[in-house]
Amino acid sequence: MTAKDKDCGNHGKGRRSLIRSIIGCLLVFLLLVLITILIIWAVLRPTKPRFLLLDTTVYGFNASTPNFLSSNFQVTVSSRNPNDRIGVYYDRLVIYATYRNQQTTLRTSLPPTYQGHNEATVWSPFLYGNMVPIAPEFSVALKSEQAAGSVFMFINIYGRVRWKVGTFVSGRYHLNVRCPAYITFGSKSNGVSVGENAVKYQLVTRCSVSV
Repeated sequence: MTAKDKDCGNHGKGRRSLIRSIIGCLLVFLLLVLITILIIWAVLRPTKPRFLLLDTTVYGFNASTPNFLSSNFQVTVSSRNPNDRIGVYYDRLVIYATYRNQQTTLRTSLPPTYQGHNEATVWSPFLYGNMVPIAPEFSVALKSEQAAGSVFMFINIYGRVRWKVGTFVSGRYHLNVRCPAYITFGSKSNGVSVGENAVKYQLVTRCSVSV
């Protein structure tokens, strides 16, 4: 073997050794980043927002037309950020009602907002739909519930949230909120009259939240 061949062999070994060192450093760096993220996550203990459906005010609810529903009501929803060190940005929120997983109102936009540590926000949007088609098998049940004096629906909120820790703001995460609601048509003595044909009913029910 000539001296030139020996130099080429040593050069190849040096290059492989350098590549292994770079890969090793990258792995160590990634491991340290992951450990740091886990430590921060454990210290901050982020908790998803908590939502409550406080009341509903019914202005109109008509399921008399076969397989169609027209409704107009107002809901009051509160959200609270339970975190001590994390702020929450709410982006592109919409709210709507469903009956047996069928959307029965148009989507109403909620104003974007920021919640600081342990802060709460209250929204009072109007939900309405005119002659919304209802599946025939659900239409019979809907009319029966209305005749009995109470219709069970869900108030849904869909949008995106971002987390804020110090000056760092995370990417957007999907937010899904489902609030069980009994739309009541009983005596006005069970609610608060807010107009000639409108009655507000207190609910205060906890909503399920997924992020």
